[in-house]
Amino acid sequence: MTLTTEQLAKYIDHTNLKADATEADIKQTCDEAKKFNTASVCVNSYWIPFVTEQLKGTDVNPIAVVGFPLGAMATESEIFEATTAIDQGTEEIDMVLNVGELKGGNDEKVLADIQGLADAVHAKGKILKVILENALLTKDEIVRACQLSEKAGADFVKTSTGFSTSGAKVEDVKLMRETVGDRLGVKASGGIHSREEALAMIDAGASRMGVSATVAILTGDDSHAKAGY
Repeated sequence: MTLTTEQLAKYIDHTNLKADATEADIKQTCDEAKKFNTASVCVNSYWIPFVTEQLKGTDVNPIAVVGFPLGAMATESEIFEATTAIDQGTEEIDMVLNVGELKGGNDEKVLADIQGLADAVHAKGKILKVILENALLTKDEIVRACQLSEKAGADFVKTSTGFSTSGAKVEDVKLMRETVGDRLGVKASGGIHSREEALAMIDAGASRMGVSATVAILTGDDSHAKAGY
């Protein structure tokens, strides 16, 4: 696939989810996103008021992660976190799947959790992505998680938090795209550090990518690459 730098930027959720990120770090992330006109800036929900203010007057969207990074929060807590972030300016919510309940075969609980978030997010006219954390799942579990996410009304499925044992893999993105068809978006996240890797994810079916190495990917300057997400 051949994309201009401007086209590639619109696939990117420029991400800073580090626990030690300072306000200055978050501002730098926003400044980079504005410079390259990425799709969004993705941060922990605490930072949404600040990010919303930084991105005012641009078409770069604020995104908040919810139940991050483990997905083991009460649904009611996740809904509160999500709706608060939306009220503070976020346009999209990336929630973490309840991995333990999925692996335990408790599909109805997984479905109810996602559906609770989907209903609350959609009631406010916003978008919900479900982070599956593929590193902890078998191929069959990835398929099941995609099917449950679609049944619950999610808008996207997403590969990873970037905080587990591995991030996005091309074969997982292909499997997710095959499972959801063109009905849902697929977001690849975690461990994407070069333009070549980014284009491979898009070729595999990714419609969005979560990366912190945005500057390196868009400029080809590896000195800007950051460890982690």
